[in-house]
This record gives sequence, C-alpha cells and structure tokens, in this order.
Amino acid sequence: MVLPDETLVVTPGRRAPVASQDLPVSHSGDVFTVPNVITVTRLALVPVFYWFLVYAAPASGRNDVAFVLFTLTAATDWLDGLIARRTGRVTAIGKVIDPLVDRVLIASALIGLYVVGRVSLPLLVVLVGRDVYLLYGAWVLERQGRRVPVTVLGKVTTAVLLTGFASLIWGFPLISLGAATGWPLAAVLPIGAVRPLGTYIVYAGFLLSLSAAVQYTVIARRVYAEAVAESRRTAGTGAHDGRHA
Repeated sequence: MVLPDETLVVTPGRRAPVASQDLPVSHSGDVFTVPNVITVTRLALVPVFYWFLVYAAPASGRNDVAFVLFTLTAATDWLDGLIARRTGRVTAIGKVIDPLVDRVLIASALIGLYVVGRVSLPLLVVLVGRDVYLLYGAWVLERQGRRVPVTVLGKVTTAVLLTGFASLIWGFPLISLGAATGWPLAAVLPIGAVRPLGTYIVYAGFLLSLSAAVQYTVIARRVYAEAVAESRRTAGTGAHDGRHA
C-alpha cells in the first residue's frame, strides 16, 4: 500500500504506483440519477408549457394542452422527490435544482397568465420579487456554507400556488363572490363578481407566500449569525495556535 506521504523508490523500467487519492473521482453517479433526470425534464417542459399558454391557447381557444403540461410539470415535483428518498439517491445537486425548477415554473406561469390577462401586474411583481429575494438570501447563505431547508409552510405555499395557477390556466370552475370586490388586496389581485376558483386559491397562496418569506427570513438570519460566529471562533482559534506554535 502506498500512502500519500510515503517516499517512493522507483526501479528503472517500472512504473511508480499511484496513490488512490490522486485518481480522479467521478461524480457522474450523483448527477445522472433518475430523480435528477426527471427534474431536468421538468425544466425542459417549462418553455413548452409557456408557448402553449401564451400563443397556442389564445389562437385555438383551448387551454387543455397548456393545462396538462403545467399539471404534469408540477406533479412530477412530488415524483422525483419520492424516488430520491425511496432509493437513497438524494444528491446535493438535486437539492439545488429541484426547488429552482419550482421557482422557474411559478415565474413562467405568472408571466404567462399576466400576458393572457388572468393575473394583475402587481401580483406578478410581488410574487416574482419575493422569489428573487429568497434566492438572493439562499446565495448569501451558500457563501457561508449553509442552507435553509424547505419548511412545511414553504411546501404548502408552493402547492397552493401551483393549484391556483392550474385552475386559472384551465379557467374553470367559475364561482361568484360578489362581496369580494371590496377586499383590501383587490389592487394586487383583482377579484370580480364571477371568477375562476383559481383566482381565490392564488389569493390564498399570495398571503401564504408573504408569511413564508417572513419565516425564511427569520430562519436565515439566525443561520447566518451562527455561521459568522463560527467563522470568528475558528479564526480566533487559528490565531491563538499560531502565537503558541
């Protein structure tokens, strides 16, 4: 056995043994897993869904293809997570790209629904801005080597928003809530006398998203403070050891 710190004596005509630590390590098994392939497929379906929602559906007057593509893309989020946990193939890259695909899908649905006139611009700005804010916070924590896990409230928020968007894309069922026109957030989410059920589900998701943003902010601030404190302790220990070396 050859250890990394051993001195090698090489006999002429013979190749020196190579330490196992010097061999390249392949991480392809962490990338090309079934859950990750499903996640990447979901990402590839997003622009296809957007095209059908914004261009094909208005031209044909049919929302069924856009609805099926969106529902399929949203539902497989549950599938790839289930397979990853059941097979023990939860990878670091999967933890990053899976929630990112959710954010891209939500942003695409919001922009598409705004283009076809089913959600308001303030709602689009607030929800997309909220996701950009959370992604920035995740990037700041990542620089400290930390990550905030997805909370139950965050998962519920995503599920409610996706359900609401699916209903808005389909356009049914229609319900009447005449008194809702006087709600305080009518400027953010205009609500008329007769609207698709998805309008009100998205309204609930909007409120949940703000609550989740507050929750993530509180957790992230605590995690960031712990990371900074640990870095300072490590730096202090290193300096102390250097003085006594």
